Amino acid sequence: MQEENREQQMNPWLTTVAVMSATFIFVLDGTIANVALPQMAGSFSSSNDEATWILTSYLIASGIVVPSVDWFSKLFGRKMFFIACVLLFTAASLLCGMSTSLDMMIFSRILQGFGGGALLPVSQAILLEAFPKEKRALAMSIFGFGVVVAPVIGPVLGGWLTDNWSWNWIFFINIPFGIFAAIASWLWIVDPPYAKKQPNPYIDYIGFTLLIIWLVTLQVVLDKGNNADWFNATWVCVVSGISFVAMVLFIYSQLKQKRAIIDLSVFKDMNFLLGTLILVLVNTVLYASTTIMPLFLQNLLGYSAFWSGYSLMPRGIGSVMMIALYSVTSDKVDFRIYTALGLILLGVSGLMFGFLNLEISMFNIVLPNLLFGAGVGMTMTVLTTVSMETISNAQMTNASGVQNLLKNIGAAVGTSLVATMVSRYSQAFQHYFVENLSDLNGVYSDKLNALFSTFSVYENYPVALEKAMGTLYQELIQQATLCAYIESFRIFGVVCFFCLPLLLLYKRKRRV
Repeated sequence: MQEENREQQMNPWLTTVAVMSATFIFVLDGTIANVALPQMAGSFSSSNDEATWILTSYLIASGIVVPSVDWFSKLFGRKMFFIACVLLFTAASLLCGMSTSLDMMIFSRILQGFGGGALLPVSQAILLEAFPKEKRALAMSIFGFGVVVAPVIGPVLGGWLTDNWSWNWIFFINIPFGIFAAIASWLWIVDPPYAKKQPNPYIDYIGFTLLIIWLVTLQVVLDKGNNADWFNATWVCVVSGISFVAMVLFIYSQLKQKRAIIDLSVFKDMNFLLGTLILVLVNTVLYASTTIMPLFLQNLLGYSAFWSGYSLMPRGIGSVMMIALYSVTSDKVDFRIYTALGLILLGVSGLMFGFLNLEISMFNIVLPNLLFGAGVGMTMTVLTTVSMETISNAQMTNASGVQNLLKNIGAAVGTSLVATMVSRYSQAFQHYFVENLSDLNGVYSDKLNALFSTFSVYENYPVALEKAMGTLYQELIQQATLCAYIESFRIFGVVCFFCLPLLLLYKRKRRV
């Protein structure tokens, strides 16, 4: 009786502080390492492509845990499971900061993903339950603030810590916040009856095994496929086949079993299905853009880690503005208008990034980032609310888990896909441009002669000629890489416009 009274009297705002403090550091760590990838790659003597494994291993590991959230919540009680995840995430952060090799870092990030994977769906479910139904839009605005703004703050904070301390501190900083989140969760979270510890909860071991095989093999293909020339390598074909078969068998097992690890019946809800589909695509674009923007600024424009992260700060400003607008007008405007506006802003910002060059000012980075943040904040906040609008409280944890599993997969695919796109497009543009390095090209000949004249003052003929040709070739590589980046930005911008017709599939006009 005392526990029931405490549950009724618990202030939802205190509960919000507890869950959002944990959620924020988890989402923050999805992007905080982005600006430090070149530094970590140097520390571990690895390439930038290999360093992206630090990002994707974290996302995939967290995705594996998500579907088992409901079972673990029943086994330990949702509150205790949540606290255990916070503590595991915090301990893994310490290991990440202490890593001395790429293998140790990836292992630590996997542990971090295991600990943090459950935080997002459980936090979302707890928040939705803490507030009455008429205030769910407010709850999701708060949740959206953390989920959308944290990936934006991550590069800024990561850049400052990397430049002023070292990349290790981007992980050490999680420790005090993780301890606070665990204590706050112990004090301010109360489990409703259906989320308390249950005797002998059933888990679908077959489904869970198939899920692990599917996601692990998918990560291997995404991380190493580009270096192996994708499907021209036999092992990539074999591992991809295993991943695909495991995915099909997993889905089949979940549909056939009465007590499956996840309940796919939530996809019968059209709001949930469409909302989840668009959220996955937006998450793909978000993480892809956040991955390559710091690399573009550091490698081509010479920005420091801090300034490359700082240039992303307008995304946070745009997100906050749109989330605030939605929270006060959600009951007056049809959600499809908000969603369409968000997708259009995302598409426009992608196209604006697609016209960058090497002589731009900071304003050319700030404006599209502001629009990008506004688009992400509007789209993700609205769709997270709408997709859960008709889901019962008892199904909330399951539905949130399924949605976040797919969003994590989308983020991992976007991170790996954009790295492949930049690499392949760079090669393609370089092959195309190199045809212009010919004596028949007057512009090339004039520039070569000018450089040769400069170098010949200090060097003999062969060395001066070699330096002149080498300088022009380096400029060619730089221009090819630039074209690869802007082509990738354009493609992800167009993807956002293709999401717009999905809004027409909603059966009727609804207000959130």
